[in-house]
Amino acid sequence: MNNTLQLITRVSLVLVFVLSPMLSFSQVLLEADGPGNTYELINSVLAPGAVAEETPDTFDPAFGRHIAEVWDAELGKYVFEFYDHVSNPNELQDISTGDTDRQRCEIKTYASSPDNLKGVSGETVQYKWRFRLPLGFQPSPNFTHIHQVKAVDGDDGNPIFTLTPRYKSSGNQLELIYVDGTTTNNITTKVASVDLSLFTGNWVEATETIKLNSAIGTYSISIINVKTGTTILSYSAGNLCTIRPTNSFVRPKWGIYRSISSLTYLRDEAVRFNSFSITELKTTDVDSYSANENEFKIIPDLNTKTFQIQYYLPVKEAVGISVYNANGQLILPLIQNQNQESGNHQFQYDATGLKNGLYLIRLNAGSNQKTIKLIR
Repeated sequence: MNNTLQLITRVSLVLVFVLSPMLSFSQVLLEADGPGNTYELINSVLAPGAVAEETPDTFDPAFGRHIAEVWDAELGKYVFEFYDHVSNPNELQDISTGDTDRQRCEIKTYASSPDNLKGVSGETVQYKWRFRLPLGFQPSPNFTHIHQVKAVDGDDGNPIFTLTPRYKSSGNQLELIYVDGTTTNNITTKVASVDLSLFTGNWVEATETIKLNSAIGTYSISIINVKTGTTILSYSAGNLCTIRPTNSFVRPKWGIYRSISSLTYLRDEAVRFNSFSITELKTTDVDSYSANENEFKIIPDLNTKTFQIQYYLPVKEAVGISVYNANGQLILPLIQNQNQESGNHQFQYDATGLKNGLYLIRLNAGSNQKTIKLIR
């Protein structure tokens, strides 16, 4: 069923080019600009009006803020520095969950973040950033994540992609991990592994590009040494589940998120990051799907405020279609749990009551869910 409800956002293409041609390419950049107001800067870019950082500040107020802006001599500019401590017992818990087997100092986007910072099915997104692990960086045999691509809502318990340094008796490694969400087991695979010494003490730049689809998504990542330009990690793959059918969107996370179950392996760490870039390469991704034209699409009448929603069901299903705003809040249920026969279907939607802006039209068919953007 995952391969039967293709998102073909023709209305978005029409309205984007009529109303705002630049919406087909959107980039947001977060750069350190000097000491002071660091959290305020991060929040203003990643989650305006909300909080984009999760830090141990509450547990260790004497240290102060656990993300700072410091001068980096190699880059010749200010950068962000993230701190996690094992020397302070108060910090040995997770601020977001209260778990005492892990700790985190991270930044991320949220449901309240602008829509162009959230990747939805059908989009191609690119994350780019720089980081430097300090010399002597000590990971544990458990997890020590420095970057994750995580889903929101539905089956969001496991990250989809993760970069994690890991202790190995034969030599520490930086691992790239993929969790396949097409099965109930969420199979975890280490898809690439590189000697960690290539990263410690060196500034590197990562470029990660993801085509979001529950069955035919693609993924690529390249990490280069900033000083030499040498590629030290490169991986790409296709036909992946890069967003699960029940997820509303995916988001990036950066920082230090580590298990403290093997505390003796760890030490106080200060990891540097900078130049966080989130780019929505295109607002829609139109694929030819099959000879049966198994589609979910919206066709506008540009002379009125009416839209025709069309979709195809290969089998009889219980169908729901709803309208959400850009923050994922329900605006209007159009069809609720209605049993429908296989074949082509259409639904006329009068959007007179919608203000100009971006909306999400969500189709539920049986256990599958697809989301499409609508720009008014």
